[in-house]
Amino acid sequence: MEQHSFFDTEASQPLAARLRPRTLDEFFGQEHLLGKGKVLRKLIEADQISSMIFWGPPGVGKTTLARIIAGHTKSNFIDFSAVTSGIKEIRAVMQQAEKDRQYGRRTILFVDEIHRFNKAQQDAFLPFVEKGSIVLIGATTENPSFEVNGALLSRCKVFVLHQLSTEDLKDLLKRALHDPRGFGRQTIDMPSGMLEAVAVFANGDARSALSTLEMIVLNGETEGDAVKITDETLEQCTSRKSLLYDKNGEEHYNLISALHKSMRNSDPDAAVYWLARMLEAGEDPLYIARRVARFASEDVGLADPHALDMAISAYQACHFIGMPECSVHLTQAVVYLSLAPKSNSLYVAYTRAKKDALSMLDEPVPLQIRNAPTKLMKELDYGKGYQYAHHAEEKLTNMHCLPDSLLGRTYYAPTDQGLEARCRQRLENIKAWKKAHEANPPAPEEAKSSARRARSKKRSEDASSSEDALKFYS
Repeated sequence: MEQHSFFDTEASQPLAARLRPRTLDEFFGQEHLLGKGKVLRKLIEADQISSMIFWGPPGVGKTTLARIIAGHTKSNFIDFSAVTSGIKEIRAVMQQAEKDRQYGRRTILFVDEIHRFNKAQQDAFLPFVEKGSIVLIGATTENPSFEVNGALLSRCKVFVLHQLSTEDLKDLLKRALHDPRGFGRQTIDMPSGMLEAVAVFANGDARSALSTLEMIVLNGETEGDAVKITDETLEQCTSRKSLLYDKNGEEHYNLISALHKSMRNSDPDAAVYWLARMLEAGEDPLYIARRVARFASEDVGLADPHALDMAISAYQACHFIGMPECSVHLTQAVVYLSLAPKSNSLYVAYTRAKKDALSMLDEPVPLQIRNAPTKLMKELDYGKGYQYAHHAEEKLTNMHCLPDSLLGRTYYAPTDQGLEARCRQRLENIKAWKKAHEANPPAPEEAKSSARRARSKKRSEDASSSEDALKFYS
């Protein structure tokens, strides 16, 4: 049982606790759920609550809504914390709820931070939710699709709570200055522009807004019975903002997705912004560098082969130097990749090949391209019919390398972006040559003679191709 000391008074509580809404009319925001005639408001007012999950960022009213429900319901209401409770506590509560159900009394169980419960702990709720012993209300800042067991989630209605708007927070702060539970018994000299600055700083979080206001008032200049808030006080109390970011949560994936898609959309300004959001919130620069390296091949590929070199160099710089100095190396790579010509042909090629590889796992390797290191393998025709491309003048043969069932399959389809346009032209020439020579494979002796004539060209061709591969644009 929770114990209270002699000094536990309302005045000693934080401002956010003193101003916690007691009714739906005092609640700020979430009009899409709690406006007149909206579904959640009707359920609360009619005391017809079913199992549900409140999902939203910190400070938007998840716990407050649960307490408002507690004030409206005729059921037993149990406030449960996933941080301080385990299986033993869950079982004790469930047993009592089952006894109450047999006597016709309903139990509403509120579980704050339900995502902190592991699978076994969440499973303990399931049979009691199914039987109707409890009505479960969970609150979470994490995506319930990932953090709540599927069986339990399927029995709950998910309500998404949004960040509060700046106007909502300004109204909340004005109420705090005038409500007797807040600073209504004092004279606070604080211009409206300062209230808006606090509301913007809070970034949709009501608890943060009220805590910041409380800090500002407590540090204000006292003039008789009045408290004057200066620009200096405001600046000191809002000098550093902790960024909303959880390296293991949904926002982590949202931000890396935003970076990836901004680069793909050739928007360097947006890409650098999302990069800064992650780095300043404490993200591991090596994680970002690995994702940038993936992007270099997935979204740029052969349209600019130098993109992968740039990404790997940025990774190495991050590894050698670390934060904060390596931020500029990541910025260089992100901007380069944003401006580079785009091609996803390598990603598409692998996806197509993977599909066939998984559905045709037993396709034998054609005999002509099998290795034949032993006499037995040669007797079994391993390697028979193999054509060595370097013995041909064009460095091409008409030998098939795919299994017979996959002949004619096309996986790699180069685009005409950047340097990949050269790859496309080269591939078209290769396919045209193979089609023209389909029925006329060159004789081995003729191929060797052609190879001798072509050998003198080899070094200059290799040097030329290497130089072309390093050019940014062509």
